[in-house]
Amino acid sequence: MKLMDTTKIEALISDYRFRSKGMIDFGKYSYYAITHHSTSIEGSTLTESQVVNLLEYGKPATNKPFDHHLMVVDHFHALQFVVGEAEKKRELSPEFLQEISALVMKNTGGEVNTALGNYNIARGEFRFGTVRAGTRTFPDYKKVPEMVAQLCKETNEKLNTANTFAEKCDLAFHVHFQLVSIHPFGDGNGRTSRLLMNYIQAYLGLPLSIVFQQDRIKYINALEAARAKETEQPFFDFMYSQYSKFLKKEISMLK
Repeated sequence: MKLMDTTKIEALISDYRFRSKGMIDFGKYSYYAITHHSTSIEGSTLTESQVVNLLEYGKPATNKPFDHHLMVVDHFHALQFVVGEAEKKRELSPEFLQEISALVMKNTGGEVNTALGNYNIARGEFRFGTVRAGTRTFPDYKKVPEMVAQLCKETNEKLNTANTFAEKCDLAFHVHFQLVSIHPFGDGNGRTSRLLMNYIQAYLGLPLSIVFQQDRIKYINALEAARAKETEQPFFDFMYSQYSKFLKKEISMLK
């Protein structure tokens, strides 16, 4: 990330904090937006206003699938959970990531039967078997536990050494990229990876960021470009642009 671009985002964060100071429950509406976009990327058809009505007033959306409602409610509770754990400075562990995944898939996951054994998505259990998305094949399931454990170990170390704004952002985007690239679960990997990013940001005292559902294709392309070029920079560039976009949107609402 270029220094000038980082400075601009830091200025946006300062403006955001100044304007939101003393605003009761403003952060809650950011959670609603994050939940809407993250679940929409994964297929939810609820609009942002319908998500707000559901989470704020318990009002279901008319003529929308019931499982889309469940997806939204589960994500919102998972987001509240990760922010709460970040405030406690809880260390990352494979078990913690499984807790997050279990919350994400609580009401839409279930038992998966494979020739290699059974696992339960709703419990956050690691997958068995090969997983593909388009032309992408993710790591062999036998490598998943070790890869997740190593990611947690490295991230815990970096949480204590990330000092600058760029270092903190890079760490959040790095763990997002790494977890979604490991793809440890049978479903909910994207949502869980984005929540892990939010956990890092909350842990380090940063405003949470988002991936906008209308930028879903750019998001996928950025992930693939980073993998193809064997550098995370294309993904970092995309995520910094999303961060800036979200902060500007929030500041505009505060104005």
